Amino acid sequence: MKRISAALAGFAAVTLTAAVATGCGGRQDAPTADSGGEITCEVGSDTRVSIATGNSTGVYFALGNAYAEQLSTATDGTVRATAAETGASVQNIQQLVGGSYQVAFSLADTAADAVQGKASFDGEPQPIQALSRIYPNYTQVIVRTGSGISSIADMRGKRVSTGSPGSGTEVIANRLLESAGLNPQSDVAAQRLDLTKTVDGIKEGSIDALFWSGGLPTPGITDLLTTARSEVAFLDITPQLAKMQEISPAYEQGVIPAATYGLPADVATIVVPNVLLVRDDIDANLACVLTKTLFERKPQLEQAVGAAKGIALETARDTDPVPLNRGAEHALDELGS
Repeated sequence: MKRISAALAGFAAVTLTAAVATGCGGRQDAPTADSGGEITCEVGSDTRVSIATGNSTGVYFALGNAYAEQLSTATDGTVRATAAETGASVQNIQQLVGGSYQVAFSLADTAADAVQGKASFDGEPQPIQALSRIYPNYTQVIVRTGSGISSIADMRGKRVSTGSPGSGTEVIANRLLESAGLNPQSDVAAQRLDLTKTVDGIKEGSIDALFWSGGLPTPGITDLLTTARSEVAFLDITPQLAKMQEISPAYEQGVIPAATYGLPADVATIVVPNVLLVRDDIDANLACVLTKTLFERKPQLEQAVGAAKGIALETARDTDPVPLNRGAEHALDELGS
């Protein structure tokens, strides 16, 4: 359990640093570990929180920044939150466990892999918990018209962007390719690019197809459809749903409404819930504040990012197999969920 050991070592170092700072009359941080005591939903002054998001033109990044701002505002600066651009789900979990971040966005299928030690986590269950299920991600597969691609199987030999290395998009892209009988490493010319570079490649004609998993609308996809509408088309990937559900029950059928990107018709696709994650040793009071703010400031989050409308108290606890943090449970109890 190398990664877990590293995380515990990092936690010990942070705890010692906080103790020294307090003893010397320095800044007093909130406790980093859960004491197991009563939950008051209160934290100490100058509590620092760093949030792992995703690509700069994706919804994780936009929502993460809005959430960080609301955390700071709602707590009158007691919690000082910042959001960082990352490669998304897999990388986020790895760095969350490693202590680089206190909160991380992730796709539910990747989070399930993490707690079960599957796929990218190579037999090492990760010490993570959830604050809440949030909005759903829509798998958006776009091809260049004239590329000869009308199904996933048609991507054989094509130049395909499978998303940033270590992202949830890459996990889904590889599984979709495999479900269509393709080897992602040898049957396609995989371009492991972030969304900005992917969109540029589609526009330039150096990429034939892209996979993207994100909320609606995704700014980078809006840009592509605005500037190159006649050159691209969405692909219906639902023929792969049954095989995808054999891998994980997190995969569900959904629809990208035509109005999202000004399309001529709705597009059937595969959706996956998102979850907001923390380490399993986080202070329960901080977890409570993080969760309450997510829902109490939801109107402000919706103003900043349309996808935030998909955050709902009714589904907040639906995070299995990722356990819900006890501080989050307390917050949801108080919120009436």
